[in-house]
Amino acid sequence: MKNSKQIIILIISLFAINYLCSLAFKRFDLTHDKRYTLSQASLNVIKDVNSPIVIDVFLTGDDFPSEFRRLQRETKQLLEEFEANNNHISFHFINPLEDEANRDKTIQQLSERGLTPMQLSVQENGKTSQEVIFPWALASYNGKTVTVSLVKNKIGVSQQELVTNSVQHLEYAFADAFSKLTKPKRRKIAILKGNGELDDIHIFDFVKKLGEYYKIAPFTLDSVANNAPKTLKELNQFDLIISAKPTEAFTEKEKLVLDQYTMNGGKSLWLIDDVIAEKDSLYNDYGKTYAAGRDLNLTDFFFKYGVRINRLLVSTLYSAPITLAIGEGSNSQFQNLRWPYSPLASSNSRHPIVNNINLVKFDFATQIDTLKNSVKKTILLESAPLTKLEGTPREISLDIVTKEQNPALFNKGNQTLAVLLEGKFTSVYHNRIKPFKIADEKDESVPTKMIIISDGDIIKNDVVRNKPQELGFDRWTGKTYGNKEFLLNAVNYLLDDDGLINIRSKEIEVAFLDQQKIADQKTTWQLLNILLPLVLLLIFGFVFNYIRKKKFTH
Repeated sequence: MKNSKQIIILIISLFAINYLCSLAFKRFDLTHDKRYTLSQASLNVIKDVNSPIVIDVFLTGDDFPSEFRRLQRETKQLLEEFEANNNHISFHFINPLEDEANRDKTIQQLSERGLTPMQLSVQENGKTSQEVIFPWALASYNGKTVTVSLVKNKIGVSQQELVTNSVQHLEYAFADAFSKLTKPKRRKIAILKGNGELDDIHIFDFVKKLGEYYKIAPFTLDSVANNAPKTLKELNQFDLIISAKPTEAFTEKEKLVLDQYTMNGGKSLWLIDDVIAEKDSLYNDYGKTYAAGRDLNLTDFFFKYGVRINRLLVSTLYSAPITLAIGEGSNSQFQNLRWPYSPLASSNSRHPIVNNINLVKFDFATQIDTLKNSVKKTILLESAPLTKLEGTPREISLDIVTKEQNPALFNKGNQTLAVLLEGKFTSVYHNRIKPFKIADEKDESVPTKMIIISDGDIIKNDVVRNKPQELGFDRWTGKTYGNKEFLLNAVNYLLDDDGLINIRSKEIEVAFLDQQKIADQKTTWQLLNILLPLVLLLIFGFVFNYIRKKKFTH
């Protein structure tokens, strides 16, 4: 009876200890870069989730490359961290190509959903082979599903660098997906019209992407001429305005409306072509076009805010190619030739807008100068160091592709192509006569943000057979540039009120084994691992017997 009581007490004690331990559950991240510690922004996204979020991860397979097995493990561990912080989150790893009989059909079905496969060169045991993987996940919540890209592509990087970039991007990718699933669209964006901006079909792909996050509507400034105060009041209902390559000058009334919108805290994204130069003209006008200044009547507008867009074309040796048909008739072939007027811009900044993004392609970009004032300025994108500046007006001809360029002439260094402004702005019309009266006029803004980019074509997607193509994709070279990601990050940063975009600046170090070295030294290490323990065992046995004999012979 006494033993029974002790057993019952022991069982109750174990249950009590187990329950108390469950209340005090804690995960410890012992990595020096804290890669498995979720940022506060991620925790804020999932803290109020009270319905199941189910994630299907397709990053798995039988013959998986070693680098991508690392990405697979990192994905699993990160999702375990999300799951530990909210038990409504669950995930499963699925091999989409497990059924060999329906492999081609599965690939087609997933591709139609936007989950494009990725072909990799796999080097194992000194041999190279090709493997197809699907580096994607699907996250579902309350009947809604979004795709999550697990791979962060960058032009010209190795598979190990690609995986490192992807691991750094994982937390933001999933937190962003969860935010799209669980957060209602609160912010409103106005796409400005009425000043010769790009047609809807040429900004379709980017606007479609923005629609996943925000409410979007066109806004025409034509009504300013008749009732400017009413137009300003309506514009103030939007959180952000986007001006995509205006080609007609802004009136003083329109500028005052836009200025007071900024003074009231409105955010803005300006994509400005201050020089008239179009690639299409090169193909249609005997291989020549004429670059001349475009008067948008915005010089004083940006100058007051601390930026000057100069009518100097940026020409660089590090640029995207132009594709031309070389030859005559049926013998002509398309060739990709160096074209200095399409700079490939990048940044060494760790700013969340540009950290770890692909190269951004510009066309006929111009130089930006920043001026001293109280507004904080951050250079987002620059041309490569081998750059020269060309004044306008000037003739531009396709003949340049046949001429050898002299690197010594490209000596102007990095040139600013995109800049972020943050802080309190002074009104353009401070101490000036206003074109119309405003009841609650402001001469200084509340803290706000603005991004100015010296090229309108950065947002322009190609159109093939009246169908808009993906922004940043070059169908001639097969490369995808970082235009869409950069612009999306820019908008997210301007409108981000929960700090989610800042996750992008998180730095993670990923160490890899040298596969070539493994193949070369495989036999050596195998023999060492087999023979060394045996040798040590023999030495131990010999010494043990020697000591034992010596001890017992006396």
